[in-house]
Amino acid sequence: MDSFTFYNPVKLHFGEDALEKLPKELAQLGKKVLVVYGGGSIKKNGVYNAVIEKLQEANKIIFELCDVEPNPRVETARRGIDICKKETIDFVLAVGGGSVIDCSKLIVAGAKYDGDAWDIVKRKVLVDEALPLGTVLTLAATGSEMNSGSVITNAATEEKLSWSSPAVFPKFSILNPAYTVTVPKNHTIYGIVDMMSHVFEQYFHNTTNTPITDEMCEGVLRTVIATAPKLLQDLENFKLRETILLAGTIGLNGFLSIGSRGDWASHNIEHAVSAVYDIPHAGGLAILQPHWMRLSVKVNPERFAGIAVRVFGVDATGKTSEEVAYEGIDRLSAFWTSLGAPNRLADYDIDDEKFNQIVEHAMQNGPFGNFNKLQEEDVRKILQNSL
Repeated sequence: MDSFTFYNPVKLHFGEDALEKLPKELAQLGKKVLVVYGGGSIKKNGVYNAVIEKLQEANKIIFELCDVEPNPRVETARRGIDICKKETIDFVLAVGGGSVIDCSKLIVAGAKYDGDAWDIVKRKVLVDEALPLGTVLTLAATGSEMNSGSVITNAATEEKLSWSSPAVFPKFSILNPAYTVTVPKNHTIYGIVDMMSHVFEQYFHNTTNTPITDEMCEGVLRTVIATAPKLLQDLENFKLRETILLAGTIGLNGFLSIGSRGDWASHNIEHAVSAVYDIPHAGGLAILQPHWMRLSVKVNPERFAGIAVRVFGVDATGKTSEEVAYEGIDRLSAFWTSLGAPNRLADYDIDDEKFNQIVEHAMQNGPFGNFNKLQEEDVRKILQNSL
């Protein structure tokens, strides 16, 4: 494995009583709090009232930013930054899923920056300070509650980009599985695809001697595969929600990539697609990632074959590594489809009309991918195969 320094300062409160920890966390974070949330589902399921009650108990002065989009916009973050600067906000509390948290990360960074927030996303400036951030998670998917990454869309330029900084790690995150039981089926499916995709991105690397993280990745995948169909038949099952919620956090909090560097090409291509078409992120991944896999088998057929056998139960008897690998990929795609995820760009009425624009977006920083370095023709082939 590669040499590494691991750092993750997020304090995780997990369980039915997790919100009870909020007042203690707030005690050291100033008086003025900006609460950031999405389209209002937290007001329907009671999470909003529960959080506001805790803030009031702690005698906080509350400001709000609502209507954060599923693919969070820089314009929305700018509104939050304006509130922070005008009202001298001390602390930001993100209540929602990964999109709300990602937007809040840009808000806390932008509140300490004199220029435009898009400069941060474009990595024109180094973020070395930010307002403190906490999260109350309501959707199992992205792992943003326990990492320092963020993905932001600029609708004006049709760009969707990722950025990160240690300064925007949440100080704490509150995860109560009960807050996820009202998540509708389609968003539950997207969350499951997203967390699995994160694991695959970290699993496919070129580092040798990584048996610990390999086993961790495979174990998370097997658990999600076993749990997901049951959950989709019983959406209010607390124990199943509990398992999936923790899987999403483990899927992207840095533990699975210790000592190696994952690929992340599928995410880069999906960001380019959803920057233009504004489709659900995980929906795009369900379509694109199996095609990236099929294109990439040649890099290390044995690695693909191993996960096909140990995670998807492929019988390797009498088959080449390539044959086993492709069968495993087919089983992954079939599994996601069985859950209800899309498997073709046509499912979102996307054709090849804007492929040139998508390829240009994906290639803006040159060839990409740490396991399989993709060129322009590779991206175009993946898109074409995904139609």
